[in-house]
Amino acid sequence: MKKASKIPIFKNEEEERAFWSKNDSSEYVDWDVSEKVAFSNLKPTTKTISLRLPEYIIDELKVLAHKKDVPYQSLIKIFLKDRIDQELRQAL
Repeated sequence: MKKASKIPIFKNEEEERAFWSKNDSSEYVDWDVSEKVAFSNLKPTTKTISLRLPEYIIDELKVLAHKKDVPYQSLIKIFLKDRIDQELRQAL
């Protein structure tokens, strides 16, 4: 069996993402001896955006968020994700 190549050290996540998009992991990892692991505390990479909303929508979101006991910005993310999933299901 061929010896796996050494994985380079990356400066940041973007550099690593670019590397793996162009390289086959089978050249760098011996999957025959790999083990399953769980990364329970991983958070998805986020990007800050600016979104202008009417104040009444923000107020209504805050009321709903309070009822659900979640931060209103988290509730916005939940609503967006639910709607994106719904739209994608309909597109199929």
